[in-house]
Amino acid sequence: MRMPVRGFAAAAMMLLAAAPALAQDGPTIDTGDTAWMLTSTALVLLMTAPGLALFYAGMVRKKNVLATMMQSFSIAAIVSVVWMVAGYSIAFGEGGAYFGDLSRLFLAGIAENWDKPFSLGSGDGAVAFTIPESVFVTFQMTFAIITPALITGAFADRMKFSAMVVFTILWSLLVYSPVAHWVWHPNGWIFALGALDFAGGTVVHINAGVAGLVAAIVLGKRVGYGTDNMSPFNLALAVIGAGMLWVGWFGFNAGSAGGAGARAGMAMLVTQIAAATAALSWMFAEWATKGKPSVLGAISGAVAGLVAITPASGFVLPVPALIIGLVAGLAGYWGATALKHMCGYDDSLDAFGVHGVCGIVGSLLTGVFAYGALSATTAAPEGTSGSFDQFLIQVYATVAVFVFTAIGTFILLKITDVIVGLRVAEEEEREGLDVTQHGERLA
Repeated sequence: MRMPVRGFAAAAMMLLAAAPALAQDGPTIDTGDTAWMLTSTALVLLMTAPGLALFYAGMVRKKNVLATMMQSFSIAAIVSVVWMVAGYSIAFGEGGAYFGDLSRLFLAGIAENWDKPFSLGSGDGAVAFTIPESVFVTFQMTFAIITPALITGAFADRMKFSAMVVFTILWSLLVYSPVAHWVWHPNGWIFALGALDFAGGTVVHINAGVAGLVAAIVLGKRVGYGTDNMSPFNLALAVIGAGMLWVGWFGFNAGSAGGAGARAGMAMLVTQIAAATAALSWMFAEWATKGKPSVLGAISGAVAGLVAITPASGFVLPVPALIIGLVAGLAGYWGATALKHMCGYDDSLDAFGVHGVCGIVGSLLTGVFAYGALSATTAAPEGTSGSFDQFLIQVYATVAVFVFTAIGTFILLKITDVIVGLRVAEEEEREGLDVTQHGERLA
């Protein structure tokens, strides 16, 4: 049976098939593809610091602004080192169906053929790229950075900084990296299943959203939740952060094409369409139900659309992107309001309501709307098209990641609690994390 190829690996195979004949001395790096991937890497890093840092900081109370920004900034540093030491090896080492291996600890072997394009995997299943491995390592590092940073929105205002550090290290190695291996490495079992995830619907958004939900439940509600005024300190910061996220997302999605080609162009187009449609969808839903369209709702809607189009961005055409954006805006609004209130958990900045819910929406709708020609390669000329069978594969992959992440996150939170404790004391929470965790405050 023909095995469809997906995501970053599929894009790389398309680029290789379209490349001109190579010189006799072996394959050479495509400088155009490499230039785009370097740019995309910088754009995705921009999404965390300063993008997510400003987006989240603008939505918390003044006493927690610096602590919230510190979480995103410090995670960028922590995960960069963790990824270099072991995360990359676990995610993209040869390994088996469920786990990479430890052969690439400290990026061992990267000096070999450092100036040549590299292949992911080995044997008949290997996927050849037109960029050097150093660029691939760094691009994937930025994904590994933003995923745990997204989780912090769920436990904003109440987790110890020391707990956040310990949890981030453990979660990055034992949850994020294995899931990335499942979905994006040719040996991964979800890759072999045929599930579609172009840029991180399961790996990033469902993963982070579910982890955020579990963290919110385990830590409990914020002191004063439901009675105290918890209005955002400065929505202007959140708008700036959302704008940076929107721009950075082009690197996130179009960069996952693996080079500067037609698929990257389509991924960029559908990303813009979905984000814009979801912003309007959320805005009009809120306008209809509450009488006024809020700034917070508009920017949240845009992020919801960006989340939902992420797994689909390299597989769908503009009209399906419009539909995905429309559904995502409504689903995100429901997840951040009705679902949260109905279930009674305190997801501070709606990490699950937006990233979890809309990641699920995008993952499932990818199986409905996938356009085969976009993922076609020489080995698989028909690509992968939307169908009921493909939808069921998407359901299976989504549920598997949901369950694994929920259980893994719960265990790691409990381990972290034993090591350093999870939550600040009530009096520290009332005073604010800026002062109690970092000894600083906004003027």
